[in-house]
Amino acid sequence: MAVSSPDRRRNWLRGHRKQIIGDYLAEARAALAAAAAAPLDGEGGEHSAATAALGLVEAVLEMSPRMEAALELRARSLLALRRYRAVADMLRDYIPSCTKPCSADDTSSSSSSSSSCSSASRTDLLSPARDRSDAASAASRFLCCFDISDLKHRVLAGFSKNTSADTQWRYLVLGQACFHLGLMEDAAALLQTGRRLASAAFRRESVCWSEDSFSPSNLTANAISAPASRRASKSGAAGSEAESVSQLLAHVKLLLRRRAAAVAALDADLPAEAVRHFSKVLDARRGVLPHPFATACLVGRAEALRSSGRAADAIADCNRALALDPAFIPALRSRADLLESVGALSDCLRDLEHLKLLYDAALRDGKLPGPTWRPQGGVRFSEIAGAHRALTPRIQQLRGRVASGEACSVDYYALLGVRRGCTRSELERAHLLLTLKLRPDRCASFAERLELVDEHRDLEAVRDQARMSALSLYRMLQKGYSFIMSVVQDEEAAERQRAKDAAAATAAAAAAAAAAALAREQEETAAVPEKARISSVSVPSTNVQVQVTQAAAMPTAAMAAAAAMGSPVFQGVFCRDMAVVGTLLSRGGFDRPIPVKCEAMSC
Repeated sequence: MAVSSPDRRRNWLRGHRKQIIGDYLAEARAALAAAAAAPLDGEGGEHSAATAALGLVEAVLEMSPRMEAALELRARSLLALRRYRAVADMLRDYIPSCTKPCSADDTSSSSSSSSSCSSASRTDLLSPARDRSDAASAASRFLCCFDISDLKHRVLAGFSKNTSADTQWRYLVLGQACFHLGLMEDAAALLQTGRRLASAAFRRESVCWSEDSFSPSNLTANAISAPASRRASKSGAAGSEAESVSQLLAHVKLLLRRRAAAVAALDADLPAEAVRHFSKVLDARRGVLPHPFATACLVGRAEALRSSGRAADAIADCNRALALDPAFIPALRSRADLLESVGALSDCLRDLEHLKLLYDAALRDGKLPGPTWRPQGGVRFSEIAGAHRALTPRIQQLRGRVASGEACSVDYYALLGVRRGCTRSELERAHLLLTLKLRPDRCASFAERLELVDEHRDLEAVRDQARMSALSLYRMLQKGYSFIMSVVQDEEAAERQRAKDAAAATAAAAAAAAAAALAREQEETAAVPEKARISSVSVPSTNVQVQVTQAAAMPTAAMAAAAAMGSPVFQGVFCRDMAVVGTLLSRGGFDRPIPVKCEAMSC
């Protein structure tokens, strides 16, 4: 009986299956090497060579689903295509901080649920203490740091169950994917473990080498002279990859150290120092900063700015965090608290309603928004029910306050960071600094320094969201500046009026004092006897003193004018020219007394 063509083709494929798989893998490796040397293609940033390699590997996995070399090439192809979430989903069992329970209640121990929810190849890398929650530190759990040594022990404990040297690539590839996804502690543990295992494998292989084989010129010859299977295993662990992994690990450690310093400063009630360390992480020009890690750092800096009394800057950081991740629960909580503290009740109510929708979705789906390995700032699913119960009466209370008209009573002094009764210069300085920092066209440029991984939001969506929220905050600042400036102008006008009133009171007091002095002078003049008002001249032998007092009575109006002007006392030297005396008498007038003191000199 003749064999049909489909059966013949099937038999031919079954006989040449190994050869086909080898050819596909070789072509996939060559395509990956070409993708590593070529730039990104188009706006999507994808390599055509990496896409071709992924297609070849998928064809191999259809024929052999558990082939280790094909799995490695698939993970590296996804990494070259920047599909980090696919890598994490593919190797999620090796992520140290990945939750193990499959049910909605994540407070159960991982040891009791590993038998029902995990497969035989899943490694137990979590301790039951990870899922314990502390109510006192629930608000700031997203700032807690992991113990790197603990993560190392977990990874090594998991790796001890599979001692095959072919699985070393999992730690290196997954470590790079975790870094781009913002899982810095997991990335540090995985990269350190992969590098340590690669060094141990290199030591085992170099036992039979001579001393001359360790020179750089002979390393390539040793790799070429090695068997094909060993050469294939070395292709993924080339020298360039080891160097890049070392640089990436150093960058991860630097970011973790800076964030740990910022968290320690915030715990020590040093908000200015915490802001400085968070700014070092966010404003760094060197290295790559994944946007999930930047989102958590923005929320941490917002908490530090709120502690230092800079409400506008704190709201701006929350706006940036929500532009990167609209479903980030800690950012929504922080911005709602900030808006309520400055009296913006309408905006606060909108954020709380958005937060309530996220809680409802989490309770409906039985998990937090996003993948199970995605960091949510320390928020755990076990807290959602209690937070939802506490949020409902708060929303009702805010609705009542808004209905009563309290939505317009915004504390613009707290928003701009100035004291009540501030001067014009203080207000203008604070407004100028906030305007320069929080302009809508500048607030959208922060996303250019970050790496946006394969999420549903692209750079343009982030810019639009950041620009919209920054424009709302900018309008609120301008309104607050106008309100406080009107108050300052009213205070300045009142101060000028008070100064005028004080000057008028001083002039009135001076006039009253002058009138009292005039009255006293009139009384003294009336009390002087008639004989004392007769002019008398007393001329000594050497010193002649002439006192002339006119006896005519002075009218009351003339005396008052003379007292107000202060009649001068003329002093001079008597000489032979009598015209001077006549001039003095003509200036003084004959209707009022002129006190004249003359000193005579001997001729």
